[in-house]
Amino acid sequence: MPKKIPSDLEGFDPFSDLIGLTFTRCENGFSQCILNVSKKLLNPHKTLHGGVAYSMADTGMGAALYTRMDEDELCATIEMKIVYFKAVTSGTLTCDTKLIHRSKRIAALESEIKQGEQLVAKAMGTFSVFEDKRSSRS
Repeated sequence: MPKKIPSDLEGFDPFSDLIGLTFTRCENGFSQCILNVSKKLLNPHKTLHGGVAYSMADTGMGAALYTRMDEDELCATIEMKIVYFKAVTSGTLTCDTKLIHRSKRIAALESEIKQGEQLVAKAMGTFSVFEDKRSSRS
């Protein structure tokens, strides 16, 4: 039985709340999240910090995978690669993520971050899927 994602994600992922990341879709191995670029997310060069875009893709991957996991499973990033195509200074970013492959213990995912129709970054990631030992405690 797939995990249920809360309809109100506020507090579900405190780090996403911190950077202002919100999800608009999480279903069937797909997620979509958005981020409004603010001054607090810029680097010293006044462009979006690469770690913010990376976090957006990584969190989107976890959410997409979450929709294809059982209640007694957890996941964690094994590795992720991101390519940045465009510097961003303001506006709204959208990250679309899809599950490419899922076996019993490994999953591969792909994220695209766009500003409007312009591709800003693309990421590929591998995740580990494992039993949630906390769920078996009495």
